[in-house]
Amino acid sequence: MYKIVRKKVLNPTVSLMEIEAPLIARKAEPGQFIIFRAKEDSERVPLTIADFDREKGTVTIIYQIVGGSTMELDSLQEGDSLQDFVGPLGRPSETDGLKKVAVVGGGVGCAIAYPLAKKLSALGCEVHSIVGFRNKDLVILEDEFRAVSSELRIMTDDGSYGTKGLVTNALETLIQEGNQYDEVIAIGPVIMMKFVCLLTKKYNIKTIVSMNPIMIDGTGMCGGCRLTVGGETKFACVDGPDFDGHLVDFDEAMHRGTMYKEFELHAREASCNLLNKKEDA
Repeated sequence: MYKIVRKKVLNPTVSLMEIEAPLIARKAEPGQFIIFRAKEDSERVPLTIADFDREKGTVTIIYQIVGGSTMELDSLQEGDSLQDFVGPLGRPSETDGLKKVAVVGGGVGCAIAYPLAKKLSALGCEVHSIVGFRNKDLVILEDEFRAVSSELRIMTDDGSYGTKGLVTNALETLIQEGNQYDEVIAIGPVIMMKFVCLLTKKYNIKTIVSMNPIMIDGTGMCGGCRLTVGGETKFACVDGPDFDGHLVDFDEAMHRGTMYKEFELHAREASCNLLNKKEDA
């Protein structure tokens, strides 16, 4: 069992949990993920590691409440424990030799982008962070990004905070201002990463994306997380989750990502009914 030592609501649909998991914290690196089960009869769910503290022996996860499993996770409070918490899984993000990088995060993907920006900054890399949200109420980790970035651009779709527009607008502005990036790292919705890659391809800037397809076992055996990268089949859980964005077949990834939407809707409704019954009891 893995104790929840801290829980914090970041916005109406996104929360943070700090989990007591010393063995994982000892080995964790930015870019890797864990697989958890909230309760004994819960499904296995992958989440990218948002932060870790080797001294405290804790691992931080940030999750968006979108379906039955994350609703079940969110029903747990500080002092409660998760049934399973396995990791670190996947390949760590490569950071060696990078001197100037643009880190682009979209929505809850900022939870994945932040630990990478933090590590790059600690290594002496100049970090320009661009984070995008639908509106002001959904902004997360602003102070954390500001602490590790020499340049921070916050974008909102409706202009209620930061600058109105898309992350690609801010990225292109920075490029046109003369910033020469060794690499752009984009993490967020698949459609956002696709358009970041279309932009950087025009400027011939290497771009890494973090892919988070449907995943079951996290060891490469089930094949559920397969992607097409450079015309070859790859598995996000063992070959990634980081890939060369200019080689990823984003249209295929988006199509596969919608295959279970109806099932997820039913699972969410079932969880709502179950949680409501427990509250009424």
